[in-house]
Formats: sequence, structure tokens, C-alpha cells
Amino acid sequence: MDINSFKIDIEILATWISNYLMNLEEKPVISDVNPTEIKKSLNSLPPIEGRKISDIVEEFEKKLTKGITHWNHPGFMAYFNSSSSEAGILSEFLISALNLNGMLWITSPVATELEEIVISWFRNMVGLSDNFWGIIYDTASISTFHALGAAREKLDLQIKEKGLAGRNVPKLTIYCSEHAHSSIEKSAIALGIGQNNVKKIKTNEKFEMDIDELRASINSDLNDGAKPFCVVATVGTTSFASIDPIEEISKVCKEFDLWLHIDAAYAGVAAILPEMRWITKGWENSDSIVINPHKWMFTPMDCSIFLIKDKNILKRAFTLVPEYLKTKKDDEVDNLMDYGLQLGRRFRALKLWFIINNLGVKGIESKIRNHINWAKDFANWVENHPHLFLISPVHFSTVCFQFRINSESCKDKINYYNQKLLEIINSSKKIFISNTKLKDQIVLRITFGSYWQEERHIELAKNVIQESIDKILRNKIE
Repeated sequence: MDINSFKIDIEILATWISNYLMNLEEKPVISDVNPTEIKKSLNSLPPIEGRKISDIVEEFEKKLTKGITHWNHPGFMAYFNSSSSEAGILSEFLISALNLNGMLWITSPVATELEEIVISWFRNMVGLSDNFWGIIYDTASISTFHALGAAREKLDLQIKEKGLAGRNVPKLTIYCSEHAHSSIEKSAIALGIGQNNVKKIKTNEKFEMDIDELRASINSDLNDGAKPFCVVATVGTTSFASIDPIEEISKVCKEFDLWLHIDAAYAGVAAILPEMRWITKGWENSDSIVINPHKWMFTPMDCSIFLIKDKNILKRAFTLVPEYLKTKKDDEVDNLMDYGLQLGRRFRALKLWFIINNLGVKGIESKIRNHINWAKDFANWVENHPHLFLISPVHFSTVCFQFRINSESCKDKINYYNQKLLEIINSSKKIFISNTKLKDQIVLRITFGSYWQEERHIELAKNVIQESIDKILRNKIE
């Protein structure tokens, strides 16, 4: 290794990253390249001889950066913001340099034990007891998969050993809100439960799961000979950031002996704020919970915290230890490979350790509190706007709204005008927002949650939206 050359290459990358973050706001938030444009700009065959890092970075800058939609951009207000902090970025340098594999305790004791520590910190930060054991996966989809896998294992149907096909196994059913995340259905597909056996429960006017509908659906499936086994309740639904009534759902789960999994992937970190701790009411009655620090706690992708009451069920569902992975320490430690599908594991805990140490609980609280306050301010602006309509309650940092023209001739064109408004807003390249649908009508979504956002960016969003509305009204775009 040429240490001097390596130091120079590090400096090249450090300078590029620093300049990138410093000038990020000047860049268009959305990439506007055409399909295949980037592929066509690159060599179709790999280089025969090696190249200098400086030359590679130069080509990266020239050909690849134009294809970036900048998730760290303060104008990125679509989906759920996943932004990284300085501490998160720097920790990724170390993670890559160390290149640890935390599959077994012995393959890097620090990977396992630091994960135990940061999960303990995080549990404390959101007000949960140590009744929950935790592990870090990559995304909420994988966390949910493991929750449903553990719930299925609890039934003791020997599915792990014998499978589902070719024997007399009851039809298993899962219940969730009609606004729940698609990862529930994907997990059901992967676990052999089937997409059609995920029962979507209707919601009330606040987009909360209807308890009477839930109970009726469970009873109906029982009468049909099915085996209900799990309910997934959401705190911060994907489309509308609504909150299912956890306490009431937990009573239904206790009544029918069902596993309760809470999907708080987006909104769970809000419980770090003392004034938002109310969202955790009933969480202690659940069997498992997922919260994603990479969504709203300034952690680089990917980092999903999965909490479970009975880790032994999770281990029973997924452990498989070949002879070459057995060690003398197995009875003294948790080998994290035993608690999931994945064998190799990145050192994700280091990211959380860096970020929590660097920002402190108060620093994290301050940013999340600002995001919630800005969202409420934006919602107030929407409610007082002559052409905008607030669609759902604003609990967190996401606001759902709709553009409506007060004209009889426009009532049948709600989707057209909202799609047009979305296109004009995003074509500004100053901000990027997303959309969803409610009863076949397009609804616009804006989320504040970026590490790099300031209050002035919320004012920028209002101005861009107002200018876009004015353009539609002035030009009567058809």
C-alpha cells in the first residue's frame, strides 16, 4: 500500500464531498436525465488497466452526478426524507475501512456489543422498556418480514421444517390498515402466506384503522376456517402519516391471541420528543416494533431498528448453524446471524453511535421538533389558502393537501389539475414533492425532515407552490 497516494486520494474525495455539501442548495434537486442517457455515456467494457482515483472522480463528476436526485438537498420534500448528517457520513468512512462482518460475535465482538448498546440507547430515547430486545436490519421491509416470520413461528406449525405445501395447514391471515405499507404484502408473499391473505381494514375519517371492522374481519375468517395470527398497526402511515389506535388494537390482539407488530418506521423517532411521547401509548403491549433512523434521524441509508419482546421466537424462526460457523462462545453470546435471514452483516451500529454522540439527544430533539413545527405552520398556510385543501391531520412532519379550483367546470378535473400542479412544482427543480391517491383522487404530499433544512426552505416551498398555482390560474393550462 502506498500510504502517501492513499492520503492524497482521501483528500480528493474529502474535498469533493465537502464542496458537494457546501454547494448542494445550488443544484437542481431532481435529475432530469433521460432513460439510458447515463449508460450511453459510459464505456460498455471494463478497463483493462487500472486508473487513478483522481481520474475516476473526474469521470464521476462529469458523467454520473447528472443522474443524481439529491436526497440530502434541503428542497427534497418527497416521500419520507432520508438525509445524512456529517457524523453519519464520516462514520461510513470508518465502516468501509474496517469492513467488519458481524455475523458471529467472534467475527468482530465490537459489532455485536456496540449494536446492543446503541439499541439500548435508542430504546431509552423513545421511552421503551428493556422488555424489548433489538437488532439492526437494513430497511423496514426486512424488519417487517422478520416480524411476520416470528409471528408465524409462534403458531408452532413446523413451517420452518416442513413448509406450507402438501400438508394440512390452515390458511393464515394478517390484518393491517388500508393505508399500511406494501412491505406487509411483500412479506406475506415471501413467507408463503399469500398477498390475498393480507386483509386490509377500512379506516375512519382520520385514516385510523377501524376497530369494529378489524374484529368483524377476524371473526369472519375464523368462521371460514382460517387462522388469523397477526395484526400490523401503523404509527405514521406512508400516504397520510396517520396513527392507528394501538391500545384498542392491542386489546383485540389479546382477545384473539394475535401477534401485534407496530410499523413506526417513519414516525417512531418523534417519540424522542417528550411532548410526542403520547404516540407510544400501547406500544408496550406489542410483540414487535420497527423504527428507521435512516428515515428521520439523519442516518445514511440503511439502518432499521427491529425490536421484539421474545427474541427466542425470532431465533427459532431463522437460526441455522452449519458446523463451520459453530464457536466455543456460542452459549455466552448472541450471534446476530441467528436472528434473521442475512448471514453477513454490516457494522451499522457505528453510524448510530457516531450520530447520537455527535448530536446528543437534545440536538436530535431540536431538529425533529423544528420539522414538526414547520409542518404545522405549512398546514396552517394550506388551511388559509383559497385554492388548497388539507386532507389529513398533521401529527408529524408530513402534510397532505389537494389543489382545488373553485369553479363548477373544474370539479371533474381534480386529478388533472393536481397532476399538473405537481409537475410544475417539481419542474422548478427547487423543491421535490410526491403524491398519493385517496378514493382515486390525486393528493399531494410534502415532508419536512431533512438534516439540512432550515425554516427558510419551508418559505421557499410555499413560494414555489404559490407560483405554480398562479401559473395554472393565469394561463388556464389545459
